[in-house]
Parts: sequence; C-alpha cells; structure tokens
Amino acid sequence: MSRASGRAANSRGEVEEAGGTAAEAAAGGTAAEAATSAELMAVELARRLRDDDVAVMGTASALPQIACRLAQQTHAPDLWFVAGGTCGVNPHLAPAVASCCDEDLLRADTAVPLSDVVLLEGRGDVFTVFFSGGLQIDAHGNCNLVSVGDRAHPSLRGPGTVGLPFLARVGRVLIYTMAHNPRTFVERVDFLGGPGFLDGPSSWAQADLPGGGPAAVVTPLCTFDFDPQTLRMRLETVHPGVTVQQVVQATGFELAVPEAVPVTPAPTADELAILRSIDSAELLKGR
Repeated sequence: MSRASGRAANSRGEVEEAGGTAAEAAAGGTAAEAATSAELMAVELARRLRDDDVAVMGTASALPQIACRLAQQTHAPDLWFVAGGTCGVNPHLAPAVASCCDEDLLRADTAVPLSDVVLLEGRGDVFTVFFSGGLQIDAHGNCNLVSVGDRAHPSLRGPGTVGLPFLARVGRVLIYTMAHNPRTFVERVDFLGGPGFLDGPSSWAQADLPGGGPAAVVTPLCTFDFDPQTLRMRLETVHPGVTVQQVVQATGFELAVPEAVPVTPAPTADELAILRSIDSAELLKGR
C-alpha cells in the first residue's frame, strides 16, 4: 500500500516539511488526531501484510489479530492467519477479544491443535509472517520472552519461548511492543528465545537459517526497519507528534538514524472505520 506524504524529522529531531503538514494531510482524508497509538500500530502492521501471506502469532495478540483482519478487509482478502491460544484460523473478530484463549476466537474458518501449529512453524514452508514481541528486544531484532537478569535468579520471568525459536524459519518477522523504553530495547537480550539477526551479518550468514529475519518493529513511538549492511535496527518513521530525540532517548542501544526521518502516515478514514468495526469492544481505543 502506498505511503502518504507527510512531515519528516531530521536526525536532530527537528521536523521538516515534506509534502504538507499533518493537518493538511488530515484534511485530505486521514485521521491523524482520531487514531489512538494502538490503532495506528495496528494499521501500520496491517499495511505490511500481503494478499498471499499466512501469518501466525502467539499469546497477548489482540493487536496483530486486528491488523490481520483489517488487512483481509482492505488490501489482502486472501491472507490467512492463526490466532495464538485457541489456534483459530481466520477468526472473525467482530468484536475482537482481549484474551488469546477466549472461546470466541473459535468463531473462525477452522481451528488446529497448538501442537500442529508449532510443527508447522518448524517446517518453514507454511508461515510467511510471524508476529513476535518480548520482555526484551535487542538491536539485531532478537526477542526474549523467558527471563530478565541472571538466569538463576531473574528479576523478571516471562511465559517462555513456545514457538519463538522458529522465528528464523518464516519468511519475515513483524515485531510489536506496547513498551518503548531502555529496559525493553537493549543492546543484547539476556536470553535468546526468538532469533532475529543473531549477532549480526557474520553469525546470521553462518547460521544459514531459511527465514528472512525481522522486517519491522512497531512501537507506540515509531517504526523501525533494519539496515541491510549491519542488520541493526534503524529508525524508519516516527509516529505523529513524536520526535527523533524522543525515540533515541527511549531506546537502550545506539540507533541508526537516517538524515531525514518521515512521519508515519496516519490511518485513512476508511482504515479507521473498518478497524473500529472489528474492534467494537474498543480494546485499542484507550491505548
């Protein structure tokens, strides 16, 4: 889907005009002021999905579920997705539900056992997109959902890996998190539960894994992509109202920042209307 022009912020965090202001863009049919941060994130994820994708996600996955359903109802009607917990295939999501184990997710095209979903993740020839998150996410896109701190006496425990070890066996990984701070975005994860680009180009090449690695990271502040040379996270866009400096300060590693950073295109009125019909319970409205 084409990106709308908007403002751009340079590497010092100053906003520069590039095709009109946010207010002018809103007058042209976007809904910048109306969308919440979580709604913007869902739209940003949806725009990165293709018509031929088969996506999978884990627990606490209301946001990517809504993104997938939005993509199905806009530009990717033939997209398939498997919801975590219940493993419903193409749940109808009207309304979306907060719990990944809500029985309403079985109101879907079909459902498969969790053990079969994990086996399909390991095959590497079924899923093209894996939605992932983490207690920690590092500069190369590795994810940690196991523990933070000393492994024998962690300061924080997570739910564990489940399917995360298979991240590197799918076409691309879309990472999302509602927490953007230096505790979440670290130079190196304390426990490698979900492989991103490992330690960088050399280790990634030596591992010879079949997947494409992380493609994007979407947060309440911005969207990251990855530098193709260093395989480190790079600032792609800042969300409306956010400066480059805010993103840099909230990130716990040295971040690659281009000279000019555009503003994330706001949801269109149509995207927002469809999203809110899916999320009629307003799970994303207050976030």
